[in-house]
Amino acid sequence: MFEVAAIIMPIFLLIGVGYLSMRIRILNREQMQGVSRFVLYIALPALLIRAITQNPLEEVFNINYLLAYGLGSLGVFGLALGYTVMLKKQPLTIGSISSLGMSVSNSAFSGYPVAVMIIGPPAANFLALNMIIENLLIIPLALILAEAGQQAGRGVMKSLQKTLKQLIKNPILIGLFVGVLIAVTDIHLPVPVTQAVDMLANAAGPTALFAIGGALYGLQIRGVMGEVSQIVIGKLIIHPLGVFICMWLIAGNDALLIAGALLFAGAPMASIYPLLGQRYGMGNVAAGALMAGTLMFFITISVIVSLMTYFSVLP
Repeated sequence: MFEVAAIIMPIFLLIGVGYLSMRIRILNREQMQGVSRFVLYIALPALLIRAITQNPLEEVFNINYLLAYGLGSLGVFGLALGYTVMLKKQPLTIGSISSLGMSVSNSAFSGYPVAVMIIGPPAANFLALNMIIENLLIIPLALILAEAGQQAGRGVMKSLQKTLKQLIKNPILIGLFVGVLIAVTDIHLPVPVTQAVDMLANAAGPTALFAIGGALYGLQIRGVMGEVSQIVIGKLIIHPLGVFICMWLIAGNDALLIAGALLFAGAPMASIYPLLGQRYGMGNVAAGALMAGTLMFFITISVIVSLMTYFSVLP
């Protein structure tokens, strides 16, 4: 137990430093958003470029991981959507955004910093794969369904076109594309450029945790505990369980793949979730879910790591 705490505690301390920086006004909201943008637009693309170019492509793009994690996430999304729309009789827009919160992890800001401390460099490869699944599959699907529900069946093609345009400008996908291009063409970058990429990549994990702490400051849950609880339980318990089942069925006893998948699936919902929720009238629910999910993450990730240690899942 103390070994698990020693692994997890630095992560929570960095989140706490970010929160405290906002609390005592070392940084304001706008400055903290600048830190988040640095991570999203500069550090994370550099991390993905390094991950893809440092290893053979067949090792980075592990088909078993892509298939298992993708099916697990898609399965949780479908179950959550069916429960919300068919059983709870909620509109398709609300069901889509709720399902998004349960099936897309904060892979960059929470999953990667935790995974890299526990399984080391392979965490960057898993981050690249998760970015593909989340940005090309789950998020576009959720947004298209949410828009379809809002438009009552009209303008779906327009929503699809808008989503595709947003994907093209996504810095994460641009980083993935640049990394694959360099790897495929076997371009050898100058040493100073490689060193700069390494420095930026190394900043991604700790800076992301700092930004998460800052984002938690000021968030409030106002009369939406029922919806928030449903999303948090789905994200922190059902999503890891669904991904684990698919990974076990597809990847077998590959301890590294299972460990990586659980660490990323066990992360709270994506940091952009409140922004997407606000667009569809679920701002308070999404913000509350992010806050509650991140706080509960302290407990659930400790349980996940303890179970992986006990059952010798960690590689």
